[in-house]
Amino acid sequence: MDQSPAASVSRRDALSALGLSAVATAIGATPRSAAASENTVTSLPSGRLHQSVARWCFSKTPIAELCTTAKSLGLVGIDLLGPEEWSVPAQHGLVCTMGNSFGTIPLGFNRVDHHDKLVSDAESYIPRAAAAGVKKIVVFSGNRAGLSDGEGIANCVTGLRRLMPTAEKHGVVLCMEMLNSKVDHKDYHADHTAWAVEVAKGLNSPSFRLLYDIYHMQVMEGDVMATIKANLPWIAHFHTAGVPGRNEIDAAQELNYRGIASYIAGTGYQGVFAHEFIPRRDGVSSLREAVEICTV
Repeated sequence: MDQSPAASVSRRDALSALGLSAVATAIGATPRSAAASENTVTSLPSGRLHQSVARWCFSKTPIAELCTTAKSLGLVGIDLLGPEEWSVPAQHGLVCTMGNSFGTIPLGFNRVDHHDKLVSDAESYIPRAAAAGVKKIVVFSGNRAGLSDGEGIANCVTGLRRLMPTAEKHGVVLCMEMLNSKVDHKDYHADHTAWAVEVAKGLNSPSFRLLYDIYHMQVMEGDVMATIKANLPWIAHFHTAGVPGRNEIDAAQELNYRGIASYIAGTGYQGVFAHEFIPRRDGVSSLREAVEICTV
């Protein structure tokens, strides 16, 4: 799995190519208990965190080869797979830790005119994911395009609420990802943790949680550990990458990932901690280093 430098590859392009402990009172609301499968992975790597790796960061590597490497490094699964690859991790004793979205990053739930298509697509997508053992699916707010924060939050709640019965019935958790609008995803609406938390509060469903991308939120707001502490009841998934550049999580970037991993593990978090960085060096070596850093 020798991954050549891929700084020019964006997540949006790669997804297209592939087919796509804190208390709740600290944030003013108590989330309903999530489904038992929401944050639980049965196989355990070394250490306290269930680590995974994002497929799109190794898009040039055959999926079977990526699974073999992931298994050898003690990972529990592969993140952000499309339907055509959902079944592959199980052949290697792994799981698909998160499925790709049925929507796109810029066209999300923050606009009412997107709702009917998103809901229609999701109503068929969610049961298929559940049947394949995929228990989490990433979803997006969409771009602002002139909307206020209040409008975007309210529209997301309205649209996503239509999917909660299906998601709850099938034990699937829809995870809204916060992305930075400063560098990578200009005009993206859910670009701060507090924004996405308001959506989660409005839904208050066990089938809706947040994907906290450490890279993106460091770029937008910093204060990573305090933010995680205040909002952990709403977080079901983490992504990593180095800042700046979205590359390896080594000493050449500004975040102390061993400290962050130790903090998250110390809360008793039982969800997935997935690596989503673009390797500048040999992919296997970079992934191995990341796993070692976060094995706490």
